[in-house]
Parts: sequence; C-alpha cells; structure tokens
Amino acid sequence: MTFIRQQDVIQSVADALQYISYYHPPDFIKAVKQAYDREESKSAKDAMAQILINSRMCAMGHRPICQDTGIVTVFVKVGMQVQWDAEMSVTEMVNEGVRRAYMHPDNILRASILADPDGARTNTGDNTPAVIHYEIVPGDKVEIDVAAKGGGSEAKSKFAMLNPSDSVVDWVLNVVPTMGAGWCPPGILGIGLGGTAEKAMLMAKEALLEHIDIQELQAKGAENRNEELRLEIFDKVNALGIGAQGLGGLTTVLDIKIKDYPSHAANKAVAIIPNCAATRHAHFVLDGSGPAQLDPPNLDDWPDITWETDESVRRVNLNTVTQQDIEQWKPGDTLLLSGKMLTGRDAAHKKMTDILARGEKLPVDLAGRFIYYVGPVDPIGDEAVGPAGPTTATRMDKFTRTMLEETGLMGMVGKAERGQIGIDAIADNRAVYLIAVGGAAYLVSKAITHAEVIAFPELGMEAIYEFEVNDMPVTVAVDTTGDSVHRIGPEIWQAKIEEKSLKLS
Repeated sequence: MTFIRQQDVIQSVADALQYISYYHPPDFIKAVKQAYDREESKSAKDAMAQILINSRMCAMGHRPICQDTGIVTVFVKVGMQVQWDAEMSVTEMVNEGVRRAYMHPDNILRASILADPDGARTNTGDNTPAVIHYEIVPGDKVEIDVAAKGGGSEAKSKFAMLNPSDSVVDWVLNVVPTMGAGWCPPGILGIGLGGTAEKAMLMAKEALLEHIDIQELQAKGAENRNEELRLEIFDKVNALGIGAQGLGGLTTVLDIKIKDYPSHAANKAVAIIPNCAATRHAHFVLDGSGPAQLDPPNLDDWPDITWETDESVRRVNLNTVTQQDIEQWKPGDTLLLSGKMLTGRDAAHKKMTDILARGEKLPVDLAGRFIYYVGPVDPIGDEAVGPAGPTTATRMDKFTRTMLEETGLMGMVGKAERGQIGIDAIADNRAVYLIAVGGAAYLVSKAITHAEVIAFPELGMEAIYEFEVNDMPVTVAVDTTGDSVHRIGPEIWQAKIEEKSLKLS
C-alpha cells in the first residue's frame, strides 16, 4: 500500500508548472531546429530563429517562454492501491500547486483565468482553477501530466461530427487554413478520432503530450491506419505552405499526433487541438517517497543560433515616424522599432470604444501612435517588464475601425493575420499592422527598456502601458493598401512546394 502525501502533490504540481514555464521539451527544440535547418523562406527562418533564441534565454534565465503562461490542464492517473495522507481533495491539492507556481516570487507567471466568463469576467488572481481529468488505474502510484495551454492556440481548436464515409484528411486540410496563424506555428496538431464529441476533444488534448517522432515514423513506414493518417496529414498540411507564424514556408507542423477510440456506427467524431511554439508539458510519478524530481535539461540541447540584421532591415523611430514613412513599408519587410509605444488588448479596447461611444475623451492620446496588443508578465528584479510577446490580433478587429477613425492611431502590433474587417479598416485609413513573433516573449521583452501603466490599472495585465523600446523586431503584415503577408506568403510557398513535388515525381 502506497501513501501519497498532500504536500508532495502540491509541491510536485507547483515545481512542474515552474519547470515547464521556462523549459521547452527537448524533443520540441530538436524538431524546431531541424525545421529551421530545412527552411528556405527567409521570413519563416527568422521567426524560428527568434523562437529558438527565446527558448534558450528562458532556459538560462528561468523566465516564461511566452507571456501567456496558459490555462493549466492536468491529467491524473490514480492507482487503485493508493492511499492518501491528506485533508484536501486531490482537486484542491492540484489547485494549490497551481496557485503556488503562478505566484512564485522568483518567476511570476501571468494569471489569465477569469471567473464568470460571460459576465463580470473577473480575474481569479492566481490562475486557478485548473482543468483536471482523472482516471483510476491498476497499481500503487499516481501519474500526473501537467500542461500550460495558451489561449491563442486553444482558440483554434476545431470539432466536427463527420459522416462515417467522410474523409478525415480532407476535413483537416479544409480546417487548418481557417485556423490562421493565431496558434503560432510551427507546432503540433493533436487529433482525436472516434468516440463521442467530448471524447474526441479530450483525446486531441491528450495526444499533444506525446513525444515528437514523425521523422522516425517516416523512416520506418506506417504499420497501421493511425500511422498512415499521421504521415499523410503531416505531408499535406506542410504542403499548404502556411509556414512559421503564417508567413509562408516549408514547415507548418512539426508532428501530427492521433488518438482514436471506437465510435457509434452512425458517427465519426473528429477534433483538432494545436500546440503552439510555446509547447509546455511535463510528466511525473508519485510513489510515496516524496515530491517528484524534475531534472533540468542539458543546455547543450539548445542550438546556439543568432538572429542578425542585414541591409534590408529598416530602423524606425516611433517618436518621429510619419505617414509618408509608413507608406513605404511593404508586407514581409523587417523593422526594428525604437521609441515609445502604447499597449492595449481586448479589455482596454472595449473600455476605449465605450468611452468614445459616450462622446468622452480617452485617458490617453492615440494620435500618430502605435499600439501593441500585449498582456505582459509582471517584472522581477531589474526587468522593465516581464515576457511580453504579442496576442492574437483578430480579437481586436471589431474595434479597429473605431480606433483608427476616431483617435488617429497610426499602427498596431500583434501576432497572426487580421480578418477582412480589420484589413478593410487599415486600408481605408492608410494605417499599418505589424507582427512580432509569437513564442518569443522573453526575447521581445529585452527590447523594452521602460514600462509604465498610464490607463486602466484596474485591468491588471490588460491595462494600457507605455513602453519605451529599443530595436524591437517586427514584420510588416498589412501595409497601407491592405496587402497582407499572411495571404501573399502562403500562396507563394504553396506554389513553390507544389513545383518541387512535381519535379520529384
């Protein structure tokens, strides 16, 4: 009989969440490096370089890979012979571990969980509660998987109840382009196939915990239908040319993971959940001997890559930039931003548009300014700000026309593509939209030399800050005419991949 102590569960969950906040799984790093080495698209290669550099910096500095430190998902397998030395329920133990991890003073993690999701949307302050799944299994141990899932990638989850004769491959190829780049590729697609609606979704999430091994599978060949599907979907999704950050390129997915389950004769449930460039998960076992020990990975597992500018890079002073300047920028151009920029995301945009609708004056002047869609991590030590990567810009599309036309805002910085209503507003107002690399939050934060909350402090991480930045790297995504790199890039690379395939056949 094994006795599992309450404190061991709490400590192990807390330690695991801290661990995954700054350590990518080594198999993920290896896969990104292999994709980086193969990549022929300069924009995509630059994005992957930033992801790899950011990852190494986080591993060395013990700071979050991404500013979105995620909603915590936990899978708990409890051995049937386990006894508990505890006063709390297992759910309470797990949530106490989450609370301690996210409030750790040496590595503060962003609290992103809101209670009353269709009402007050009040931040719980400590990132609890976690989403917890339990399974009772034979044995005398407790196995736990913890994952921290960012909102941008979770938002791109898809589900369908197909007819039994429908093609899963065709459905995936139709769905992936609609996911855009908000899930921060390159990453992994978890697919759940069969069962019921909720079972398919759960399997898709569980599949993301598996080891990346697609190249080993390619070498040995498929031995069953699951492996056939993995190989076919992997090749065909990458042939779409979406590429890193949606900029166009050879690698969109690093692996395809599929879990299946018997289903009703009338149904074929299928779900996709993507893992982003901030893939974070860990596995540990409690056997009654104490808290789990998670060994730090070897820093030699991280490639020593540098990201260097060339003569094509434009340096931009945000304090003096003019309309004439931004008219020269084209999709795919790399810029280094210096000067003062504002921040604001969903909640701040809602408050600002409500104020404007009442005919009142905003607490901050946006005329001629750039706004960065970000909710940063709190700083520690001498940091100006904690990790501060971009959030998905499409969520701001419904506010964009109002912000541009009623405030004189000149440009926006976020991640991923804009929707058509956002693009139309940008073109009509001769504004610009720039992107920073999702999954490079700590690297981006090093370009921020000063940060100060100047409006809506009650919104916490969603308050409006003024940042002082020095050489912050961004890419022009939508220019003043409405041309979008997220349309142009994938079209170019899909054609190049098709041409290569024809030459090889």
